[in-house]
Amino acid sequence: MTAHKRMTDAVAPDSEEDRAPSLLKRLSQLLRGGGAATAIRENLEEIIEESERESPALSAQERTMLSNLLKVGGLKVNDVMVPRADIIAVELDTPLPDLVALFGEAQHSRLPVYRETLDDPMGLVHIKDVLALIEPQTDGGFRWRATALGEIKRPILFVPPSMPVLDLLVKMQTTHIQLALVIDEYGGTDGLVSIEDLIEEIVGDIADEHDEDAAPIRRDESGAYIADARVDLEDFKTATGLALGIEDEAAEDVDTLGGLVIFLLGRVPQRGEIIAHPAGYEIEVLEADPRRVKRLRVRPPASEPAPAA
Repeated sequence: MTAHKRMTDAVAPDSEEDRAPSLLKRLSQLLRGGGAATAIRENLEEIIEESERESPALSAQERTMLSNLLKVGGLKVNDVMVPRADIIAVELDTPLPDLVALFGEAQHSRLPVYRETLDDPMGLVHIKDVLALIEPQTDGGFRWRATALGEIKRPILFVPPSMPVLDLLVKMQTTHIQLALVIDEYGGTDGLVSIEDLIEEIVGDIADEHDEDAAPIRRDESGAYIADARVDLEDFKTATGLALGIEDEAAEDVDTLGGLVIFLLGRVPQRGEIIAHPAGYEIEVLEADPRRVKRLRVRPPASEPAPAA
């Protein structure tokens, strides 16, 4: 091979095939090599951006997951927890048949266990341990093996709201405890985090057979939007094209649809109330209790039909 040939090969631009593996190799080397967290984050962001510009070395799903992973690194437990008002828990003295009914209503595999109030948590109960207490009978029926809820409860994690999300994920992996109660500085219960909540921050929503009708935002037959009151205003705008945010200094801390309704009304609304938005939207309260708003219907102004699905 001539010197000219060697020089030509050295400066020839990479083909798509050559470029694609190099990006993945750089990711692998970066993650193996360690280094300062800031440097790793900057390099990852550079690699993701380069992949988007130059080649399909990383699929859209892979880029999304890597971007989410970077975001998760800056999240605290209180950013992802289920608030106290939404926690479904069981009292320690609950009879087993009632416990089974609660599992069916909650559609969760684990429930926190408390004594008297949620500020006195005792652990968690797993549906698998409850079903293990069923004893089939020769007549085709069954009976409950005599036991108390306190005998089958398992440990639960207690974490502060300021704990980094990735630290909690590691703690759940090492302890094999996949449910954590978020405890405030006074020892009270602030919220709840499951391992599914943490994984969803990286891979996106994980829908199961119970989530079919539980989409946070959906269209009804009239074209209006049915939404969970906890949906962030920016997320609602991204999903629907409807901007409900208010340019008001007093509304700076309003982040969710439910918070917006309470701000506009000055109180927690009752089911069936219709709240007028300054931009002409109508917000109907579909579900609420004395403490919070749960579900809403948002209709655009009559002169502005809802965006096409």
